[in-house]
Amino acid sequence: MAETSITTLDLNFQNKSQAIASYMLPHSSGVVLIESGPGSCVEALIKALAKEDYRPGDVTHVLLTHIHLDHAGSAGWWSRQGAQIIVHPIGAPHMIHPEKLLASASRIYGDRMHELWGEFLPVLEEKLLIPEDGQEIEIGALQFTPINTPGHAEHHFAYLWGDTLFSGDIGGVRIPGFRYLRVPMVPPELNLERWRLSLKKLREINIKTIAPTHFGIYADPEWQLNEVEKEIDAAERWLEQVMADDPPLENLRLSFTEWMATEGITMGLSEDVMRAYELANPPGMSADGLYRYWNKVKS
Repeated sequence: MAETSITTLDLNFQNKSQAIASYMLPHSSGVVLIESGPGSCVEALIKALAKEDYRPGDVTHVLLTHIHLDHAGSAGWWSRQGAQIIVHPIGAPHMIHPEKLLASASRIYGDRMHELWGEFLPVLEEKLLIPEDGQEIEIGALQFTPINTPGHAEHHFAYLWGDTLFSGDIGGVRIPGFRYLRVPMVPPELNLERWRLSLKKLREINIKTIAPTHFGIYADPEWQLNEVEKEIDAAERWLEQVMADDPPLENLRLSFTEWMATEGITMGLSEDVMRAYELANPPGMSADGLYRYWNKVKS
């Protein structure tokens, strides 16, 4: 087999390109996917695989960075096609018994739940692989190292393959063509202190390429990790300022959304790019995460 390369599969989430990626790596017995994407994108992922001459049964392993629905929602479906599902130990029980995860998501998304995320099937228990932090995963000639990286979520792995890091959400949200990113600060487990420690951990690794799930592959990981920390610091300063007036959550959402919109205009982002950022990282969700962080962690 020729030297393995990464193929970015665009899941065309909500009919928008460059919002959610699944990364594909071939090996001697099939292909590995980094992220399954949501249940609503199964057909898009099947079509993307078909363009590379692969079928669902060729997917031997799916590595999940964490269990949020945009990253892991279709993992149960892929387990039923024969794929092994690799997930963080804290997230694993929720992949087998997703009732609490789905109830929490339903409270947030309400009647848009199925439209956004589609069907979430439990992962077949015999198809679940649960590595520890730093435990090497060998798949054919491919080797991946899961790196425990809490901050966005307690159940978050980034995966190192050679000198490429599949960063999930810990490395931020970035759309190709712009040296600009946003940080997904969602509830319920947002912890900015832990996030900073995860970034420090990643900086100590020889990374030459970074591939966030939202979206694409970049050759400037040092800039990206530093920019994530700058955005975290800016969000914390903003939060300390606005929470001095103890606003209700709805006001905080509006204020944060306006802040992000102003930043986007300042950066010269087009409406199309703004929509991609908003689909990958809804500003209202970050406001909710910051509100919970302020009341549960900072107080």
